[in-house]
Amino acid sequence: MRPHPRLHLFSNLPAQTLSNGDEFFLFFLGILLLSNGDESTPPLSTAARLPDPCLLLLFSRRRRRMAQRAQAWRVAEGGDGREWCDGGCGEVSDDGEEGEDGVLSAFVCPITMELMRDPVVVATGHAFEREAIARWLSECAELGVSPRCPVTMEVVDGTDLKPVVALRVAIEEWTDRRDRAELRRACRWLTKATSEKEALRGLDRVMRGWDKARVGKRVVRRNGMVPMVASMLRSSSARVRLKALQAIQEFAREGDEYRESVSDGDTIRTIVKFIDCEDCHERELAVSVLCELSKSEMVCEKISELNGAMLILGKVARSNAQNPALAEEAEMTLENLESCEKNVLQMAENGRLEPLLNLLIEGSPEKQLRIASSLEKIVLSNDLKNLVAQRVGLLFAGVVENGTLQAKEVAFKVLDHISTNTESAKVLIKDGILLPLFRVLSVDGVKFLPPRLQEAAAAVLSNLVACDIDFGTVTLDGNRTIVSEDIVHSLLHFISNTSPPIQCKLLEIFVMLSSSSATVLSIISAIRSSGAITNLVQFVESDHQESRAASIQLLCKISFDMDHEIAQVLRSSPTLLGCLVRIISDNDANADEQDAALQILANLPKRDRRLTMELMEQGAFKYVARKVLSICRRGTANNVFDSTMLEGLVKVLARMTYILREEPRCVALSREYNLASLFTSLLRLNGLDGVQVLSAKALVNLSVESRYMTGTPNFDQHEQKPALTWFGKKPSGIQLCRVHSGICSIRDNFCILEGKAVERLVVCLSHQNKKVAEASLAALCTLLGDGVEIAEGVLVLYRANAIEPIFEILKGNPTGTLQQRVTWAVERILRADNIAKAASSDCGLSSALVHAFQNGDSRTRRIAEAALKHINKLPTFSQIIDKHPSRRGSSIGSMERYFQSDR
Repeated sequence: MRPHPRLHLFSNLPAQTLSNGDEFFLFFLGILLLSNGDESTPPLSTAARLPDPCLLLLFSRRRRRMAQRAQAWRVAEGGDGREWCDGGCGEVSDDGEEGEDGVLSAFVCPITMELMRDPVVVATGHAFEREAIARWLSECAELGVSPRCPVTMEVVDGTDLKPVVALRVAIEEWTDRRDRAELRRACRWLTKATSEKEALRGLDRVMRGWDKARVGKRVVRRNGMVPMVASMLRSSSARVRLKALQAIQEFAREGDEYRESVSDGDTIRTIVKFIDCEDCHERELAVSVLCELSKSEMVCEKISELNGAMLILGKVARSNAQNPALAEEAEMTLENLESCEKNVLQMAENGRLEPLLNLLIEGSPEKQLRIASSLEKIVLSNDLKNLVAQRVGLLFAGVVENGTLQAKEVAFKVLDHISTNTESAKVLIKDGILLPLFRVLSVDGVKFLPPRLQEAAAAVLSNLVACDIDFGTVTLDGNRTIVSEDIVHSLLHFISNTSPPIQCKLLEIFVMLSSSSATVLSIISAIRSSGAITNLVQFVESDHQESRAASIQLLCKISFDMDHEIAQVLRSSPTLLGCLVRIISDNDANADEQDAALQILANLPKRDRRLTMELMEQGAFKYVARKVLSICRRGTANNVFDSTMLEGLVKVLARMTYILREEPRCVALSREYNLASLFTSLLRLNGLDGVQVLSAKALVNLSVESRYMTGTPNFDQHEQKPALTWFGKKPSGIQLCRVHSGICSIRDNFCILEGKAVERLVVCLSHQNKKVAEASLAALCTLLGDGVEIAEGVLVLYRANAIEPIFEILKGNPTGTLQQRVTWAVERILRADNIAKAASSDCGLSSALVHAFQNGDSRTRRIAEAALKHINKLPTFSQIIDKHPSRRGSSIGSMERYFQSDR
């Protein structure tokens, strides 16, 4: 007989290296194939011819008696096979006794040697596992042999497989009893006092019983094993903790009942702690467990009571770059937790706002109100404010217009919160929030709102107006904008008839609208047409500090264009002017409020004699002069506020120089504080162009008055006068001003020559700021005007090196008043023959004079013509232009009218 080709492969292999499939193959292959065609050979004698390893695989210890008979037959190999069969033939005694592992042999399949689950019986009466016997019979058919019983090797009907219900039930009951006993025995190992090995063994038994036993899940729960497993999470062994997490994960997969059982006690807290730990395995498994548990709404509510859980999960969900799978599972957990409103609120507090906004959009009115109330208490970043505006801006706009009072109150609070960010404010404006706000703040709308809601609406509108957009282009309805005349009139009327807090907010709105060059003219026009300037000015004496500050800021913004209207109100009520003076002189006042009040005073008409005298009566000039001196002594480089405020102070102080001729008290005060010297020192403040311009203009006014205040010597009748008569010259020891031909000083008659201001003014001629250069030129021109010694003035400028800078200004071909002034100054300078002779060869100067002659106004052209004749660039046809005019006058005219034309 020829053996099967695969049989020799297993001859020399140890039994433990062969797989279950090979064991099964050897079992039927050895018995069937080796006996193929030899019906007289008993099955067991055929098996006995197999190698020892195959024999051991063929008969396990559960069939030990069968293997022993086969081994005995091999020893007596020379005997007759019939003797073996007669002496020991028959079925193996399945008498129900247990094997070494406690399994009844009747419950074991003879083929697989494993506990049967679906036992069937063949014609010989032996029971097998349905799957195993079916495979046995199938292999027999493939090999072309008759189907036989694996135990008796008798031919059977391969299709006649009958289920053994009683045996199956018995096996199930026995299995259940065994698993319940194992699970109960595992309880004693699930305590804190057990060792790591015992704890792991107990957890293994629990998981094995949970997976395989039909009643294991009920036993685990009824015997309180779920909390026992959960208690293992606090074990000091990492292996035990991991095993416990795996067990809890299996429990949670069974359903909400087991998820809720697992979440009893502080299990959730412990799991969340694992998520925040450093151990990667524990963190990953803990996230998986929590994801499974979060599928129960009751567990979600328990998680909401744990502070910090949302924050920790959010941190893991954002770690996508480090561990994408873990981040995805954490994200799924957060999505599960969104079923609980408390969790959604905690997520929002930690920056995860989308779930809250979804509830706000999709919820009922009552739920929307509750969610919105929570939203306004959350501290939001600018990005989140922008997100809220994009998602629910339209929703809140509808609530403002049509909601209940309670809903409006909440909506105003949320809008006030998110509108503080510029980008979110722009989104709200785009969504059309301005019109509902204006309607509730209109005269008719406020009737239906309590004052607190009026104030809230005004606060929201104030925040929106603060964003940097052109409100002249943002339409409300039709062609109207927020700066339309009727809208402004309505708000101004509302200001006059509401409480101070609301007045403050509305005034702040007008301040911001007046700060924009695109809307300030519309606001000024509406204020003029409404006649509301009186009410606005009267706010400066309001007891409500915020309203007073806002009104002063508004008046500051419009004072340059509405200076005469403001002056008219202040003249009619001197107490208002006194309030402004007290504000700027109060050391405890707000710095911004002080600066705004100062700018209002500075922008009042300079030549308003009545206001100037009222300011003097209020002591404003004395305070301002002392303040300027104090700032100059401290220096402005280290104090930004002083630098900003100094320009306004100088502007107020310079008011006195415009009425010196009419008011002796202004002259006295100017002498008391030596203003000419003070303004000269201010010219040295480089970087403060505005201060330098104002100081130079003040010196212009003071220098013009110098010729009227120049004193003459008071000679003694018996000594000095005869000497002067006889010798025709000034006595020695008396110094007379060369320009004013008298006794001059910078304190008494404001002579800039005696005050050494000429040198500083000459330096300012080369200033990059043309306004500084023009004001300095105007001050120097007072040395060349009518009523002074022009030749001496030219000589002073020549010695101060001012001629060339003046020529350079003209060569720059200026326009406007600067062209007039510099052309006038050049013509006066060129009257000096030596200077004219030297300048005649200067092509650049000639070209500049020609440009002024061709492009200037009529007076500038006449002056340029005279200057060109001085340098012989034009012929002299008549004596209209006098080459040698009088020392103190000129037929061309005086420059004084240009000095007085300055605003």
